Amino acid sequence: MNRIASGLTLCLIVTSLASAKSPNVVLVMCDDLGIGDPQCFNPKSPIATPNIDAMAAAGLKFTRFYAAAPVCSPTRGSCLTGRHPFRYGVYFANTGHLKTDEITLPELLREQGYKTGHFGKWHLGTLTTTIKDANRGGPKNKQHFAPPRDHGYDESFVTESKVPTFDPMIQPAKPDEKAWDAIVDPSSAQPYGTHYWDHAGNPVTENLDGDDSRIIMDRAIPFIEDAAKSQQPFFAAIWFHAPHLPVVAGEKHVAMYRDHDVYERNYYGCVTAMDEQVGRLREKLRELGVAQDTMLWFCSDNGPEGQQGKAPGSADDFRGRKRSLYEGGVRVPGILEWPSRVKPGVTDVAAVTSDYLPTMLDALEIKYPDDRPIDGMSLLPVIDGKVSQREKPIGFQSNKQIAWHDGVWKLYSGDDGKNWELYDLSSDPCEQRECSGERPEDVERMAAAVQQWRESCKRSDGGGDY
Repeated sequence: MNRIASGLTLCLIVTSLASAKSPNVVLVMCDDLGIGDPQCFNPKSPIATPNIDAMAAAGLKFTRFYAAAPVCSPTRGSCLTGRHPFRYGVYFANTGHLKTDEITLPELLREQGYKTGHFGKWHLGTLTTTIKDANRGGPKNKQHFAPPRDHGYDESFVTESKVPTFDPMIQPAKPDEKAWDAIVDPSSAQPYGTHYWDHAGNPVTENLDGDDSRIIMDRAIPFIEDAAKSQQPFFAAIWFHAPHLPVVAGEKHVAMYRDHDVYERNYYGCVTAMDEQVGRLREKLRELGVAQDTMLWFCSDNGPEGQQGKAPGSADDFRGRKRSLYEGGVRVPGILEWPSRVKPGVTDVAAVTSDYLPTMLDALEIKYPDDRPIDGMSLLPVIDGKVSQREKPIGFQSNKQIAWHDGVWKLYSGDDGKNWELYDLSSDPCEQRECSGERPEDVERMAAAVQQWRESCKRSDGGGDY
């Protein structure tokens, strides 16, 4: 048998074996969606989210699901690496990039025969070195060029960062940075300044009009269809821009919220439009006969934008919002639907986006191929109902903020560890009663643990893991 034929035979064997035992994985992530926005997490929400609600009813709803950071880029890195972003220089939004030395979830799954694709927002590096694009793309930031194809993906359709959530390539001649109603006359518009890029690094020019969530799903679904047709397991990251500013919704969805002001009706409308695409995805998985063996995850990258009472996104009754390490900035909607393994229910066991990678590896019964520190843990014991409390603390860092979650206790500092606040999240999830003075021994114990963890992150960030 010649080498090409041997390779094809081996590929078919690997694909066949992977398909027989490997669940498909879809990571759906919203951008700046508050935990109080979907009605399944907040029945008082004014936003219609029937498809997210149906997913929560059919799957496992996490009431303590955390983004690894209170802003975009760091959380996204944690999803793919299982590691806190301070380990590899993605300290904040538009800072650093995903390094090629990092071991990513799509890389590991591709080695197991998976087809891998990324659709929507990227925000882990720039996507061009030749033209000015988005926040950092272009010749001036070549050192941050880090497209998905360098990190284990077979296909991608991505932007570097945010775009308007309707007609994403254009904006009014005098735009409001927060919201506007959909542009009626495109000839009066100007370019927004951010491109969609295909996997080869070419700007995309077709099918970019209308609802941005639909535009993203238009690329994700053919990818899933192709994998299902070939009976190949797949990993798809579907990262919506909604409802990050600027929020824009089409007439159909604005009409549902006509009595609200321009900011609110477009925020609510783009969330409902995104919700429809979640429903479209779930329906397609069932139609293709792969829903039973697909781990379908849903979350947000951080809490809602803006000040409470002055912006439409809701953190419910939690303290803080985007950019804060109080609960409202990092506690986000979290749902897992996996019919072949997950029974409908609710868990209050803490989980974080860094848990994705170790959970997938545990499901595939494969070991992480390195001894570098991993901050996440497998959620399979939680999924299977075998544990009632998280076994591994969760650490957070953002600017001068530090937080350490250990069981029901949360230690917080807003001044780089000079002063500490302590909260019992089991009885005070909204962080209204600070109790460090009553439990100095817990403060001392947790402060020592978080300092040890921070030193580990510094060693990693200095190249110690490579």
